[in-house]
Amino acid sequence: MTAPQIIRAPSGEELVVLPRAEYEALLERADHDAEDIDDVAIYDSRKAELAAGGVVLPPGVSAAIVRGDSRLKAIRKWRHETQLQLASKTGIGQGYLSDLESGRRTGIPETIAKLADALNVPNEWLA
Repeated sequence: MTAPQIIRAPSGEELVVLPRAEYEALLERADHDAEDIDDVAIYDSRKAELAAGGVVLPPGVSAAIVRGDSRLKAIRKWRHETQLQLASKTGIGQGYLSDLESGRRTGIPETIAKLADALNVPNEWLA
C-alpha cells in the first residue's frame, strides 16, 4: 500500500488521494462487509422466528433463501420440481408461478394452499 496523499480543499475539507487499485479494493471490501451484514440480519431474523415458535425450514431451503431465492423458489427446487411441473400440478400458469417466485405478485390464500399441497409442505412455509 502506498501512502495516501492528503490535500485540503478551498473549503478547508481534507481530501485523501489514493491509487485507483486501492480505492477499488476498498469498495470491494465494503460490498463484502455489507453482504456479511445482510447474512447476519437474515440469520438473526430466522433465529428470532424459531424462538417465537415460527417456521422451521430445512437447512437446504434456508441456505437457498440466504443466497437470494424466494421461499417458494427455494422449496420448489428442494422438491426437485420445475416451474412447469409445479404449474401443471396446481393448475396455475407457469408465468404466474414465476411472478410469485420473483415477488412481482402475491398469491391469494387458495393459490398458496394449492402450492403447499403440491409441494407437500405446510402452508406456513409459503405464507
